[in-house]
Amino acid sequence: MRTVVFDLDGTLADTSGDLIAAANACFERMGKGAPLSRTGDALVAFGGGRAMLRLGFSRLGAAWTEADVDAQYPVLLEAYAGAIAVHSTLYPGAVQAVEALRAAGFATAICTNKPEHLAVMLCDHFGISGLFGALLGADTLPVRKPDPEHYFETVRRAGGDAARSLLIGDTITDRDTARAAGVPIVLVGFGPEGAGVDRLQPDALLHHYDDLPGLVDRLLPA
Repeated sequence: MRTVVFDLDGTLADTSGDLIAAANACFERMGKGAPLSRTGDALVAFGGGRAMLRLGFSRLGAAWTEADVDAQYPVLLEAYAGAIAVHSTLYPGAVQAVEALRAAGFATAICTNKPEHLAVMLCDHFGISGLFGALLGADTLPVRKPDPEHYFETVRRAGGDAARSLLIGDTITDRDTARAAGVPIVLVGFGPEGAGVDRLQPDALLHHYDDLPGLVDRLLPA
């Protein structure tokens, strides 16, 4: 079965505002204010919690280590779980595009480096969990993207065939995952970096979800 695997943050949904808010909550609890900008730092939000914490610490003007990042990471996750969808929104047309793929006989799945329980929580909030045959998070397996096994297992659990699959993502991690798995990579051009993601040399750019069914048919012909 042809299978389309989606990243979550920055691909199906713009979650940057809530991710940044969770990182800032860590610094606010330390009495350091909010060093990260909900709009200006949207791109780093999709690099993960630790990337946001590193950037925040670097702006405080005091010495810090990875131990400080590790100590604050659980605090970030707790803050994020408590306010997971205050600012987050699905990208326009995402739901309709996934529905169209499923109606055309494709398997669909999510492979994300977000902790699984948070990914499930977010998808449940948006009411989209039923649109995907599998959802694997950062802690579902002993490995995570860009390890190709994270991707392969996602396809297997969705009932698909990796040889007839592709990945939709938004970052170099997604690009590297697809290359390691030997599958096409489509990067979205509507995230914080816009069409600049073309520098990663994807097999295709997706400018709007309205274009996804036709693009997938081109890359994964029946």
